[in-house]
Amino acid sequence: MTRIMARWSPTSLHRAAVGLAAGLLGASAPRVDATAAPVPEARPGPAAATPDGARYDVRLTADADGSHWTGRQRVSLRNSAARPLREVYLRLWGNGQDGCGTPSAPAPVQVTAVHGGTAQQPTVGCTALAITLPKPLAHGERTALSFDVSIAVPERNDRFGREGTFRFLGNALPVLAVHDAKGWHLDPYVRTGESFYALTSDYRVRLDHPSGLKVPATGRTQTRPGAAGRTVTTSLAPRVREFAWAAGPFETATEVTPGGVRVRSYWTPDAHPDGVRYARRDGAAAVDRFSKEFGRYPYGEIDLVMARQFGGGMEYPGLVLLGVDAEGSAAIHEVAHQWWYGIVGNDQYAAPWLDESFAQYANFRFLNLDMATYCEEEVYWPSEEAALTNSMAYWSAHTNQYTSVIYTNGSCALFRLADVIGQDAMARLLKEYVRDHWHGVSTTADFKRAAQAATDQDLTAFWKEYRVR
Repeated sequence: MTRIMARWSPTSLHRAAVGLAAGLLGASAPRVDATAAPVPEARPGPAAATPDGARYDVRLTADADGSHWTGRQRVSLRNSAARPLREVYLRLWGNGQDGCGTPSAPAPVQVTAVHGGTAQQPTVGCTALAITLPKPLAHGERTALSFDVSIAVPERNDRFGREGTFRFLGNALPVLAVHDAKGWHLDPYVRTGESFYALTSDYRVRLDHPSGLKVPATGRTQTRPGAAGRTVTTSLAPRVREFAWAAGPFETATEVTPGGVRVRSYWTPDAHPDGVRYARRDGAAAVDRFSKEFGRYPYGEIDLVMARQFGGGMEYPGLVLLGVDAEGSAAIHEVAHQWWYGIVGNDQYAAPWLDESFAQYANFRFLNLDMATYCEEEVYWPSEEAALTNSMAYWSAHTNQYTSVIYTNGSCALFRLADVIGQDAMARLLKEYVRDHWHGVSTTADFKRAAQAATDQDLTAFWKEYRVR
């Protein structure tokens, strides 16, 4: 889909979930204890993904309305693989829909003046830029790259796009591609779902912008006066997979949840006031609830960025983009993604169910919906080839199947697994799974092993029934 509707599809059940969420807002938000000790980092697996330990330092300056950002970006990285690295790749995901552009309309994200390596010609529709290193980078060694970056926000309502005077910059910054046992991950951009696969990194981002623009961003942000009529927003974001920000004359509000998380809300003035209220309350309650269920939220604050026309929602570490209407938003689902992909990473192109199905399961559990009848009636397989564990290569060719399989069948599979192994065992399984993959990367095989270890029952027939392959 061209706008982010695939993130939270408006099926009848989803509409019912939003309606119920709105009804629940008449009562006080749940109070939960989110003060558990931080969970340890995952131990590295036998096939180390690299380059890791990345540190991004970014300094960008906006034009008068936040449509164009220019500056310099530096990234320090380490080779954790056994073999030397002779090159690295930058993913320029902001070029995903426009490709390499034309002479009169160049690609939205441009990288020039590379220092620390030699840039090659961009490939994969100008979303992959190879940089040859001056010499092979041995195991455990670090190096750094720096380059000029120019980001022009496209004229469309999208996760990287605009709505009226508001700018959304999701997946706009160049990021390192991942190399693992399968080689370099240079998958194409997809408009339904995501292609993104990144390791956690540390970001320091300095955004110089007109003072009339509010700039929510990933991480903990501070603002200070800049030059005349300008403000500098600086964000520190440790151990995050992506960095996103927005810019515009937002209305704002800040609160702190009972669990101690700062929730900063930003919304366009034309956003429905009931939808804004519901999203703020849902988002605050969800971050505490999921902290209790999966492990304490590690980022300190979360920004909820809301707009009237934005389709569905899109999550980034510490920041979610939400479309809101009179019934609410996808806030619960998108906040759940802070754990499912943000903290417990996965290759979203190869195995989208590992974040989408799990976030939807968390969403429905939060709403306390009785899923038994729904799942019995709604789970179906549209073809013999459709499987829960298919990659985005399949779903891009079968977009009409994506929502029903990944969202409905996937969340129902997890509900059914809880019935099979027991609700308490399922709760322990998920909390321990998050702990074991904290800031790491998980696979379908990892989850199958963990689930089987949580029960004495043989789950072979279950995996076959729900096409978890």
